Amino acid sequence: MHNYLDFEQPIAELEGKIEELRHLSSSAEVNIASEVSKLQDEVYRTLQRTYTNLTPWQKTQVARHHERPHATDYVHAWITDFTPLAGDRTFANDQAIIGGLGRFRGCSVVIIGTEKGANTEERVHHNFGMAKPEGYRKAARLMGLANQFRLPVITLIDTPGAYPGVDAEARGQSEAIARSLKACLDLSVPLISVVIGEGGSGGAIALAVGNSVQMLEHAIYSVISPEGCASILWRDASLAHEAATALRLTAQDLLKLGVIDNIIDEPIGGAHRERERIISDTADAVASALKELVELDGNVLKAKRRAKFLAMGKNGIS
Repeated sequence: MHNYLDFEQPIAELEGKIEELRHLSSSAEVNIASEVSKLQDEVYRTLQRTYTNLTPWQKTQVARHHERPHATDYVHAWITDFTPLAGDRTFANDQAIIGGLGRFRGCSVVIIGTEKGANTEERVHHNFGMAKPEGYRKAARLMGLANQFRLPVITLIDTPGAYPGVDAEARGQSEAIARSLKACLDLSVPLISVVIGEGGSGGAIALAVGNSVQMLEHAIYSVISPEGCASILWRDASLAHEAATALRLTAQDLLKLGVIDNIIDEPIGGAHRERERIISDTADAVASALKELVELDGNVLKAKRRAKFLAMGKNGIS
């Protein structure tokens, strides 16, 4: 059974009926195949109708769904001969940012991602995907390694934002994020970034200054969370649904604004319903972008990346 979001209650009721019929069929000699087939068709139509018309706030809820594939799921599915690398060589190993070396479809790469964790124990271990300074310094170190050995970099972003604790600020959170941003900009190898869930604030863009920036269809990417925005603007976090619309945080808005380069379609009902399919489709999108970028000279890659981000906001899009 799925964990249903608030707006998915009609779907939950239909799938509940299907489960009841299947239980009835297993406990008695009753053929309910035809009725189940009709209900499954209705579920599909309802899912399609619902997910075609999601509001920005509903997309935010989908992006945060804890059953969506996480960075470690992509790494395990994509990367062969994976060798994890840890630590920032300064303070500690941050568990919110994972990374290492491996082969992506035969090509040696460095892969870095923010990891939220799939259950309560893992979420605590990974600090809910909120990296501390040592996480961003680790990311910068791995990007430097990639540059040294001429390895393309893939980053996977799924974070509500950088960790806002006093200890993180004391260790230079803003400087660490800036260092990671600079590492992205200084790369002379391809950098492909994918927002797979939440892309929150500086904690997200620290890994997302890519030659190709892609987003899953129902992912979000914004300067602040809707709740945080509502609290600041209206002093009322319950107005997060209005803030989500104002922030223009959806993949569709960001593609129009030129902030991202490509949207990766999700299965009907969201990535959490067909995890293997979205992981495979995302790999195809990354491979396609990588094929084009590996042909470019390192200086060209760096210049194009810098020009791309400097041009953002100059078009007067409202």
